[in-house]
Amino acid sequence: MSFTLVRRKYAALRPTLTERSRRVWAATEARALGHGGIGLVERATGISRSTIQRGLRELEAGDPLEPDRTRRAGGGRKRAVEKDRRLLHDLEALVEPTASGDPDSPLRWTAKSVRTLATELQRLGHAVSYHLVADLLHGLDYSLQGNRKTREGPQHPDRDAQFHYINAQVRRAHRMGQPAISVDTKKKELVGTFKNPGREWRPQGQPERVRVHDFLVPAQGKTIPYGVYDLHRNEGWVSVGIDHDTASFAVNAIRRWWKVMGRQRYPEATALLITADAGGSNGARLRLWKGELQRFANRTGLAITVCHFPPGTSKWNKIEHRLFSHIAMNWRGKPLVSLAAIVSLIAETRTTTGLRVRSEIDHGRYPAGLGVTDAQRARIALRPHRFHGDWNYTLHPNPSRN
Repeated sequence: MSFTLVRRKYAALRPTLTERSRRVWAATEARALGHGGIGLVERATGISRSTIQRGLRELEAGDPLEPDRTRRAGGGRKRAVEKDRRLLHDLEALVEPTASGDPDSPLRWTAKSVRTLATELQRLGHAVSYHLVADLLHGLDYSLQGNRKTREGPQHPDRDAQFHYINAQVRRAHRMGQPAISVDTKKKELVGTFKNPGREWRPQGQPERVRVHDFLVPAQGKTIPYGVYDLHRNEGWVSVGIDHDTASFAVNAIRRWWKVMGRQRYPEATALLITADAGGSNGARLRLWKGELQRFANRTGLAITVCHFPPGTSKWNKIEHRLFSHIAMNWRGKPLVSLAAIVSLIAETRTTTGLRVRSEIDHGRYPAGLGVTDAQRARIALRPHRFHGDWNYTLHPNPSRN
């Protein structure tokens, strides 16, 4: 009779029971039945003996759990990334070679399907489903994106091969303990009380007052932020220039990063890898860029390897979505009223993944139009790589020719 009664009670209550109330109810019934009560409740309800015993312990202890908890802290199954410490690392390693991102957005996305990624992870020994891969990608700020018409002209036939070559060079530098950096010039910014896209919290009806028109104020000028992002350490450096965006300015920013941050982080370094766009002040065809890098190599003794992204693929440069997008988010809705404000906003940029940034004003003058003579070009110790020597090359130090 007790068996049938317990079974009917459980059938009636089951739809409304939570995990916690289910085991407490089962324990209460077992205790009321006395000797053999645990076994009877187990047979009548299908609730395991261990669950009923756990409920009894909770009753005896006065139910120490907080009212809104079902399990003790740390209870339940461990998350996949806790059981498999290399899972996230291997997933990012699969995604990164084909990842791309909007330079003004922290989101990144991948062209590989979750089923393909799950299959590759299974080959690496991870027990994952494509559902888990999708959840992990969302947690890493990836999302599915549709195509958008923003490109013009044909893609270079070696575009993907160059991406893989750059990634191989970065991994090689990492294995050897050598620094690898991503560099680029951020969008020029007007200094003054100009409207800055975005919104920030302020008292109701008290927006920041800014100028109606975005015309340059000659007395305040504009800034040229040139960034250096350490691909291994998730650290950034930004030189805020006030003159011209030239190759001399770009290399001086790299030189300042090395003096202030890089040399301390990599005291045993003998080489430096730079990934950069193919155009702008660090363009692949600029003699001045290579000449300034040669001077930098001579002064530091570093062998400097440069790998350029193919033309029209600047969004794939890691500095865009790992540094510049976070700077843009940090100062959204804030007028860039002065050089000091700009440097402070850049330096205060932080992320939950540990990004740290240092910044300073570069008061140097960098005249436009400077070139490198044929004689100076002959003194540049440049060795093109076998694969696309126009995009990939190494400058060896020649201290006798500073």
